[in-house]
Amino acid sequence: EVQLVESGGGLVQAGGPLRLSCEASGLYLADYAIGWFRQAPGKEREEVSCISVFDGSIDYQASVKGRFTIARDNANNRVSLQMDSLKPEDSAVYYCAVVLYSCSPFIWSYDYWGKGTQVNVSS
Repeated sequence: EVQLVESGGGLVQAGGPLRLSCEASGLYLADYAIGWFRQAPGKEREEVSCISVFDGSIDYQASVKGRFTIARDNANNRVSLQMDSLKPEDSAVYYCAVVLYSCSPFIWSYDYWGKGTQVNVSS
């Protein structure tokens, strides 16, 4: 059974950091592009960042570029999202998801999803 489990969410003051982790079981993350997504109440789920397999190319949503850093740890089958200089508008449930090989602009194409971890940033 494939499982993705996110951790590291919580409450933080604006300007502070959080580090999210997504641990996989039942598959090898090295075979997959891994995306971090978020969904705030009343809003659609959106991609935050994604890292592909072959060339390791990384995408960031414009609003998080320079503040968030995605990194894969294939040896431990996990991926992290370091979030710095957090803003109240970053508050959301954060999900990790995987798709074979390359990042996709289509959320529906991701094969497996975690259940999410809540991030709240206070002003």
